[in-house]
Amino acid sequence: MSEKKKTFDCVEMKNKIQEQIYEKTKHMTWEEEREYRRKQIETGPFAEKWKAIQDRQARKSRKVG
Repeated sequence: MSEKKKTFDCVEMKNKIQEQIYEKTKHMTWEEEREYRRKQIETGPFAEKWKAIQDRQARKSRKVG
């Protein structure tokens, strides 16, 4: 069985992204960081999915309440 050389390292990518986030937020207050993360969620690559989840939860809570 031949071994393939990895062309993409998921863990390395995750670590780099976490380091970038840390560098952007390390001097922020808790409130500033919370706002930063909220904006990232609302505008990032998964924003549409997040909005769909929020909408579904809101509809569900209206049915229960």
